[in-house]
Amino acid sequence: MSGYGVVIPAFNAAGTIAETLRSVVAQSIRPETIIVVDDGSTDDTVAVIKTMNLPVKLLHQDNAGPGSATTRGIAALSTPLIATLDADDLWLPNKIERQLAHLEGSPATSGVFCHWRNFRNDRPDAPEAAALPGWSRTTMMIRRAVAETVGPIVDPPGGRGEMIDWIARVREAGFVLDMMDEVLALRRIRPGSLSYGRDPARDRGYLQVARLAMQRRARNKAGTS
Repeated sequence: MSGYGVVIPAFNAAGTIAETLRSVVAQSIRPETIIVVDDGSTDDTVAVIKTMNLPVKLLHQDNAGPGSATTRGIAALSTPLIATLDADDLWLPNKIERQLAHLEGSPATSGVFCHWRNFRNDRPDAPEAAALPGWSRTTMMIRRAVAETVGPIVDPPGGRGEMIDWIARVREAGFVLDMMDEVLALRRIRPGSLSYGRDPARDRGYLQVARLAMQRRARNKAGTS
């Protein structure tokens, strides 16, 4: 079975990064490498990681966004498979094992995602009942060729929508992505996080992503006409 590495972009995640890392090292199949990219945190994120005494490679950069931090982490990996995770979300213990088995049984699949459940801040023991398809960084496992071909994850204005844009580019490049029906991850919902609630300033990213997708379609259509 192929080895995998993990990339976690982290910005001011002192309150959650320990729990997130524990969910990684608790996997039934351990990663070869765990990389946390500190995206210019101004809190105790780095100190928390260092006190955990885990086999984590810590990289630092000025604050540039989760897409940039994820891209840097992926570039630092050499494993054939890459899994990514937000610094406030959690993996269930068999998440990686189930995704590795899926990819091993589906050689034409280049990336696999899974369902997840939301939970409110400090209550991972009480996730919401609804299971949702997680087309997200937290649920993603990809083959290295995907990242090498598609290129960087670009942070749009406002800090939201970078994974929507990147996943769209992956599909446009012809890669096959699968969604597993199983719930294998938990998504933390907390005030102040990028995923919390509606915010016109942050939601600008979604509009930018939609414009970029339309521009790519227009260029592709012009190129085939």
